[in-house]
Amino acid sequence: MKRGELYRVSHPSAKDSRKHRVFVIVGRQVVLDSRLSTVVCAPIYSSHDGLSTQVLVGINEGLKHDSSIHCDELISLQKTVLTNYVGALSLSKHDALNQALRLALDLPELLRG
Repeated sequence: MKRGELYRVSHPSAKDSRKHRVFVIVGRQVVLDSRLSTVVCAPIYSSHDGLSTQVLVGINEGLKHDSSIHCDELISLQKTVLTNYVGALSLSKHDALNQALRLALDLPELLRG
């Protein structure tokens, strides 16, 4: 299990009307490798509203159609439900995800020297 991997989750929550939802792992690798039982993920929806906190993904990431990661809707999922691997983000999509998360969480850009 690695940051940037996509997993299909059955019945992710009572609030979600879909049978399955794909999520991307956004939590830190050190947490994924730890004994903690949950990990922070972002849901993937087939809709894209053009927000700067959304990242376009699709067939290249293992999905059936164009979709987007919604970084404004982070959720903590049990690691045990992340078993149906779909695909992974490329390096450029990782960068886009990091930028979208910074915006969603209102974090400042890192100064690079």
